[in-house]
Amino acid sequence: MPQPRNRQVSLDDTPYYHCISRCVRRAFLCGIDSSTGFDFEHRRQWIVDRIKLVCSVFAVDLCAYAVMSNHYHIVVRINVEDTNNWSDKEIAKRWMQIFTGPMLMHRYLGKAALSTAEQSAANDLLTTWRRRLSNLSWFMRCINEPIARMANSEDHCTGRFWEGRFKSQALLDKRAVLACMAYVDLNPIRAAIAKTPEQSDYTSIQERIRNPQSTTLRPFVEGSDDKLGIVFNIKEYLELVDWSGREIRFGKAGSIQSSTPPILTRLSMEAAPVLDYLSRADRPVFGALGPVSKLREFAKSIGQSFIKGQELGNQLCPERG
Repeated sequence: MPQPRNRQVSLDDTPYYHCISRCVRRAFLCGIDSSTGFDFEHRRQWIVDRIKLVCSVFAVDLCAYAVMSNHYHIVVRINVEDTNNWSDKEIAKRWMQIFTGPMLMHRYLGKAALSTAEQSAANDLLTTWRRRLSNLSWFMRCINEPIARMANSEDHCTGRFWEGRFKSQALLDKRAVLACMAYVDLNPIRAAIAKTPEQSDYTSIQERIRNPQSTTLRPFVEGSDDKLGIVFNIKEYLELVDWSGREIRFGKAGSIQSSTPPILTRLSMEAAPVLDYLSRADRPVFGALGPVSKLREFAKSIGQSFIKGQELGNQLCPERG
């Protein structure tokens, strides 16, 4: 039985999450429908544009994305500190980039004189909006609902477009974040849609290669301050993705020896579990990914006595000493 979202997300444990939304129809979300010949390829750009718009409004940084034929993946970092630092007017302006907002808030932004009752109502709305701008469920809702309406209009139909709720996975340490980002960036290669990362359309890896100075993706940074970006070297991340992609393509999982790049050793990541994780398209998405100790702490934070994925966590993010 699906867990409530508040039992899957704990920002006290990690700000990083992997989310997946899947189309419910037999017809493709994007790409060419082989049975009808209709081409829905343009919808991929709809999704990329919408993701970036919503990220620019919410206190959310986009780390990785991949738009496939019937689903999409994103890896995000939620920045609660940003919403706490934004002024009331900044909160209102951001929210009303996506929603029309009541006339009261238009008057508020227009510096009209408000009665005591109106000011109180405005303050209540601002408190709600501030909370929502760092809420993962509202973030995904603001991406998915407009896409569903646009697709329904184009298909001349009504009804459910997305397959229920989106799936989310907490990423509990840097190794989990990097492995999941690589997993997302390699989706087109695993599906035989592209041969190399730079040819993988509608992915963050292609965007990082073509536009190293992209301002829409969370940057890789040197040092130790995670608030400034993903603390890792971009060249080594590209090396990880390229190496993993080549190994998957030629079916060499489990046979990595001298070819293992230095990045894996430095992160204490064993080659075989990494390749197994990146190459398994049918792997279940557990509620969290990371070292076993952090998985247990996360389970405690969300009120569970046990959380699945500990065997994978022990393989992918082993704890030393």
